[in-house]
Amino acid sequence: MNASAYRLRLGYGTNGLTDLRLDDALALLADLGYDGVGLTLDHMHLDPFAPHLAARTARIAHRLADLGLEVTVETGARYVLDPRRKHGPTLLDADEDARAARTALLVRAVRIAADLGAHAVHLFSGVTPPGTGADTAWKRLAASLGPVLDAAEAAGMPLAIEPEPGHLLGTLADFHHLRGLLGSPGVLGLTLDLGHCQCLEPEPPADCVRAAAPWLRHVQIEDMRRGVHEHLPFGDGEIDFPPVLEALDEIGYRGLTVVELPRHSHAGPELAARSVRFLRNGGKR
Repeated sequence: MNASAYRLRLGYGTNGLTDLRLDDALALLADLGYDGVGLTLDHMHLDPFAPHLAARTARIAHRLADLGLEVTVETGARYVLDPRRKHGPTLLDADEDARAARTALLVRAVRIAADLGAHAVHLFSGVTPPGTGADTAWKRLAASLGPVLDAAEAAGMPLAIEPEPGHLLGTLADFHHLRGLLGSPGVLGLTLDLGHCQCLEPEPPADCVRAAAPWLRHVQIEDMRRGVHEHLPFGDGEIDFPPVLEALDEIGYRGLTVVELPRHSHAGPELAARSVRFLRNGGKR
C-alpha cells in the first residue's frame, strides 16, 4: 500500500449515490473505509428547502459522528433551485432576483455546513449568460458573493470555489482573478477538481495541486481525458494518479479528497468500492 495515498482523507460524493437513501449511503461509505463524504444539498438527501431543516441537519450530524465520517457540503445540485434549468439560476444571471436566489442558497449552505461540523462549502460561478460581457459577469459574481463571504466569515466556514470547464470561473487563473477583485479574502479558498486539471489546465494535475496548495480547501477526484469534460471511473481516462496523490501528500493537504462521479449513480455502490481500493493502492492502474 502506498503510504502517501494511505494518509489522504478519502470521501465519496452523494451526487454519485442518488439511488440510495442518505442513511444507507453514509453506512456504505463507512463500511468501505472512507473517511468522509461530499454531501450535495439536494431533494433526495439533505433538501435545503424542505420543512424542519434544523432537525434534519442535526440528525445527519449525529449520524456522521456515529459513523466517524467527515463532511464537506457541496452545492452542485442540478435542479434544486429551478426544476427546468440545470444549475440555474446562477450568480451571473441578468435578473437580480435570480442571482439573489443563488446567493441565498449559498448562505443557507454555510449555515448547514456549520451545523454539520463540515470543513468547507463548495460552490461555483456558473456559465456566463449569452450577450453578457466578461467585465459585467465578473462584477456580478463579486457582488453576488458578498453576503456569502460575510456569512462564511461569521461562521468560520471556509468557502471553496471550483473552477468548472465552461463556467466564467473555469481555471486556476480565473480563481486568482476573482480573489483580486474581492480583495483576497482569507475565507475564500479553492475546490480543485483533478479531472478538470487534466481536461483543460496547461500544467499536469500534480503541478496544479502544488500551484493551488496555499488556497486548497477541497479536492474532487475522478479520471478524465484531455479536452473532454466527462467524469470517468478510475482507469477509464488518462490521468497518471500516483504523482497526483503524492503531490497532495507533499503539500500537506488534509481535507477530504472526494470521488466525483455524478453520472454513475446507477452503479454507485460498486464504484465506491472500486474507487477506494484504487486510491488506497496509490492510484496504480
